[in-house]
Amino acid sequence: MSEKYSPRLHIVLYQPEIPYNTGSVGRTCLAVGAKLWLVRPLGFRVDDYHLRRAGMDYWQHLEWEVVEDWSQLCEQLPMERHWYFTKKATRSYLDPRLTEGDVLVFGRESQGLPDEILANQPTRCLRLPTRPEVRSLNLSNTVAVASYEALRQWDAS
Repeated sequence: MSEKYSPRLHIVLYQPEIPYNTGSVGRTCLAVGAKLWLVRPLGFRVDDYHLRRAGMDYWQHLEWEVVEDWSQLCEQLPMERHWYFTKKATRSYLDPRLTEGDVLVFGRESQGLPDEILANQPTRCLRLPTRPEVRSLNLSNTVAVASYEALRQWDAS
């Protein structure tokens, strides 16, 4: 990507564990014009075959970056633009008015986002509604739903 590239959206995967999910999220990011951020530690290598396979031949076009830890991410992306997706939230992902440049943050597949991150911004925690029988949605599905909601809002206005 060129240095002048300005993503419409930032997608953050906090310590992702499954390369297939991350590859699929990368494909969604490319489709919606988002930059993908990966916060270490990762459950795979970034040159992992499965990561690239899930992203198909799109990965080479994706704007993405790996940061060493949460504090490094927060230095690069303003905290006041973060939206945290968690099953612990009571606020629907449909409630806030998203703006271009916002940061959508998603947690580990096995544990979600840590409480210390969520506790700092309770009004910025969002959830996708599910029936009680479903513990959670797949990470890549959740990212796709949230990303396309942002596009819907922007394109509808």
